[in-house]
Amino acid sequence: MHRLHVALSTLALTLVLAACGGSASPSLESSAEPAASAGPVRVEVTLTDKLTIEPAARTVPAGVPVTFVVTNTGAVLHEFVVGDEEVQAEHEEEMKEAGGMTMVDDEPNAIGVEAGQTKELVMTFADPGTTLAGCHVVGHYGAGMKATITIQ
Repeated sequence: MHRLHVALSTLALTLVLAACGGSASPSLESSAEPAASAGPVRVEVTLTDKLTIEPAARTVPAGVPVTFVVTNTGAVLHEFVVGDEEVQAEHEEEMKEAGGMTMVDDEPNAIGVEAGQTKELVMTFADPGTTLAGCHVVGHYGAGMKATITIQ
């Protein structure tokens, strides 16, 4: 598992440095069958009070369940919302209308994580492309609390 984590991290860094274009929005399928050559993937994610999502870029395989293990190391609530720019903008607006603290209930593509807690979000990305992860507690996303997820 450690070797897979290192390999995925190295691949993600290589892709970020290569700066491949394209912003296809992958669709999500909760019942997609895993690819024959790859098993489930676990991705460790950290939410911080410095308003960062670490790592800021990550590559995951298409057609394989991906478990995001999301830890909030901060002292305030944070979110982990996965989706393209349209999804992020819609959630940002919902949060502003709701007073902006954090989401009340988890959603299939989003979780709220209390300070000092860890939660998991499992998703299967159907198609290659890129998508985003963000925190929409008021002011956080605008301050840069987001990450890029590349699906291959």
